[in-house]
Amino acid sequence: MLDTTMKTQLQSYLQNLKTPVQLLVSLDDSNKSAEMDSLANDIASLSGKVSISTLENSSERSPQMLVCSEATGSEIRFAGLPMGHEFTSLVLALLHSGGHPIKVDDAVAEQVKALEGTYRFETYVSLSCQNCPDVVQALNIMSALNPNITNVMIDGALFPEEVDERKIMAVPSVYMNGELFAQGRISLQEILNKLDTGAAKRQAAEISEKAPFDVLVVGGGPAGASAAIYSARKGIRTGIVADRFGGQVMDTVGIENFISVKATEGPKLAASLEEHVRDYDVDIMTQQRASKIVAAEQVGDLIQVELESGAMLKSRSLVIATGARWREMNVPGEQEYRGKGVAYCPHCDGPLFKGKRVAVIGGGNSGIEAAIDLAGIVEHVTVLEFDSKLRADDVLQRKARSMGNIDIITEAMTTEVIGNGEKVTGLTYNDRATNDSKSVELAGIFVQIGLVPNAEFLKGSLELTPRGEIIVGAQGDTSMPGVFAAGDVTTAPYKQIIIAMGGGATAALGAFDYLIRTPEPQQQ
Repeated sequence: MLDTTMKTQLQSYLQNLKTPVQLLVSLDDSNKSAEMDSLANDIASLSGKVSISTLENSSERSPQMLVCSEATGSEIRFAGLPMGHEFTSLVLALLHSGGHPIKVDDAVAEQVKALEGTYRFETYVSLSCQNCPDVVQALNIMSALNPNITNVMIDGALFPEEVDERKIMAVPSVYMNGELFAQGRISLQEILNKLDTGAAKRQAAEISEKAPFDVLVVGGGPAGASAAIYSARKGIRTGIVADRFGGQVMDTVGIENFISVKATEGPKLAASLEEHVRDYDVDIMTQQRASKIVAAEQVGDLIQVELESGAMLKSRSLVIATGARWREMNVPGEQEYRGKGVAYCPHCDGPLFKGKRVAVIGGGNSGIEAAIDLAGIVEHVTVLEFDSKLRADDVLQRKARSMGNIDIITEAMTTEVIGNGEKVTGLTYNDRATNDSKSVELAGIFVQIGLVPNAEFLKGSLELTPRGEIIVGAQGDTSMPGVFAAGDVTTAPYKQIIIAMGGGATAALGAFDYLIRTPEPQQQ
């Protein structure tokens, strides 16, 4: 099952096992079960601390592998082959079950251990989903820390009956004790906040007690990470507050234009960004969103940042790097059927539409790339483009037009998402050339029409363009003294990772220049 290179790498990881790990496998006569059996035997052959037994229970899913700690009694399950993006989840499950230290804050670990009650999580994924491993690994960590918590990763493509029964049309979808718990990416801290209702309030109180910063970065994407590193290297008090590390990069699969790195993936780059920031003395606050900024009473005094959690932070200067998010169609039915056929990540949710008919909204590079990827999975793809011509690169257009199951319709304005109350069944669009209303029957709609800057909370505080972008100067400076901005949330003309990083560095250096030219506040 594993090639020589993977075996060598896995064997080096398994040398970190401190206590025995037992693999319990549930198999049937399918090809996937044969592959599961081969995988389990490959793992056991690489470490004397790993043993295999057969799970004798006819009610269990097959194929399935349970990773059990003999020391703590913890149990982590994989229903389906944990390969692709989920192979890392399997490796971490083995390490954590075998006593290798879990990389979470001590306070978070204690909070997980203190949870009372029994929690049985089921996480439906697709192996091509780059967001799913974050959720699987967070729940697996909780399972390793607290024996009253279990999690099973379920490959939705391998268990279509369950997917249909539960009407799952987006991944990751998390069920707890049989009820839908969360859909989409959710972090360990967010899970804890849902289970421990007092956690968010305690965290907000702790944040509000923090001393003022010299530079506070709002946003954790490439621009924010770059700004934090450049600020911390100046030896000044630096903080970063963000909903999550990585930002929009987490939703990017292939990255082939990041200079000096021939090819990488979004989640991998995001992990590297976070690791680099943590090498410096930066106060990192995640799972927090800014809701308002309040200008200093006079230049040089403290600027205030209000968070949605109710917390308040103060800083002598700010770098706003909140990035952008997927643009929505804003038509009737879109929100009603979001996660029920309306999707924004073809790599994540595409496998759930195997053999079905779908549409892609948007004819730019993202839209045509999505259509090409989906065409290898689904029965048919209809691309709807508002303009009279596609905006994607010629090479992508040629590829799409060469495929027999992609239709391209230009001058099409989507007007409504149609469904039966449970899932999408089609859409209507207006033919802009004839003004006729037309309809398309389909099971899924993938929206790929660009980005919207995350700057709504700044209206009335900073000067924005009609598109909602922050207007910045050569040093990343904004209309408010002491506030700088960088990345996709700004007027920077090209929304690229490497450009966002450069913008973050510029904004941080601009903030430092501001600090050394203004007096420190009288009261800290």
